[in-house]
Amino acid sequence: MKANVNVLVLTGYGLNCDHETAHTFELAGGIPSRVHINSIIDESISLDAFQILVFGGGFSWGDDHGAGVVQAVRMKTNIGEKILDFISKGNLVIGICNGFQTIVNLGLLPGFDHDYSTRSVALTYNDCGNFRDQWVNMRVNPKSPCIFTKDIHTIELPVRHGEGKFFADEKTLHRLLENNQIVLQYATRDNQPANQAFPDNPNGSVLDIAGICDPTGRVFGLMPHPEAYHHPTNHPDWTRLKEISKRNQNPWPPETTMGLALFQNAVNFFS
Repeated sequence: MKANVNVLVLTGYGLNCDHETAHTFELAGGIPSRVHINSIIDESISLDAFQILVFGGGFSWGDDHGAGVVQAVRMKTNIGEKILDFISKGNLVIGICNGFQTIVNLGLLPGFDHDYSTRSVALTYNDCGNFRDQWVNMRVNPKSPCIFTKDIHTIELPVRHGEGKFFADEKTLHRLLENNQIVLQYATRDNQPANQAFPDNPNGSVLDIAGICDPTGRVFGLMPHPEAYHHPTNHPDWTRLKEISKRNQNPWPPETTMGLALFQNAVNFFS
């Protein structure tokens, strides 16, 4: 029998992708709950009841002091130890867009040497100087331990951010490469490296980094939005893709989308 997998999707203070994220996890077979940040802090709802913790997209605290900064400070100050305990129990954490910015500021990533409290990478202003809302193609590192991207080789998802440029010093980048913690990299339409070229790389991220994980593969952060591709018609070219499938005598709609597959991997991890 498949185990119940409870998913905590954080809400409140400007987060705005919680409904889509909860819906996608439900499609993936999980049992999502949208929970206000304050309910976790005051312990009226316990982290112990969940197996997956989602730091979702949006503009927490209006990105007033930098994207994800205030949320990270508030949560680290009040429940930092509880989050570390949640990870140590073998649970999963995913940070999407603003959530990626938050868990980087918390120090949950990159998690070298089981250190989930030291900040060593950054997500900063896009090189293009403005907010980007577009779809991107990415290559998935097949050697990555990331639970969420198992059996996924390429993935296409939308980005919606103004501070998505991944940056770290050379020593940290070398270690991320060596450990295969770089999970997603922006790529061209024919799956070649973007080489930091705009618009395939929408923000100028070094090494075209779009997402990283910790050494265990259980903590994952990415700038693109998988919850925004839970149905084939979410894709801007879905009518063309439908016609191509019909002409090739392939089934339509496909059984799953790239975004949904990512969430299914998380739920299936606990099966």
